[in-house]
Amino acid sequence: MTTLDIHEILKQLPHRYPFLMVDRVLELEHGKRIKALKNVTANEPYFLGHFPRRPVMPGVMMIEALAQAAALLSFDAVGASPEENQIYYFAGIDAARFKRPVEPGDQLILDVTLDRMKSGVFKFTARATVGGELAVEAQLMCTVRRLD
Repeated sequence: MTTLDIHEILKQLPHRYPFLMVDRVLELEHGKRIKALKNVTANEPYFLGHFPRRPVMPGVMMIEALAQAAALLSFDAVGASPEENQIYYFAGIDAARFKRPVEPGDQLILDVTLDRMKSGVFKFTARATVGGELAVEAQLMCTVRRLD
């Protein structure tokens, strides 16, 4: 099992603050599964408007955190880092279900399994929990494209 700290994550993902959603990789099973952590803090910029009196992490940001963990898993599966002329895009989100609110102070545990990879298209089963309680689940698909 491999782990990654923030410095190693920054070498893999093109995202930066305020859009980087993975703080640490807790477990990485080569080409199969990743377990990562997103510390949800009161300083997140989206909490200013979502919602000022009762801050809740937007569902789209939870899905983005899962997608970034999935990207790290896909790089591991193909045994390569992203090249400067490549980018990984979302290709689909299916069966997304939100089960509990995520609030400042929570630790979002991202658990993503690679179901299939073929011709540059990756399919994943993704779940995020807080304190062992399911917060969101979805089927994700991404693809790699060359930039011209």
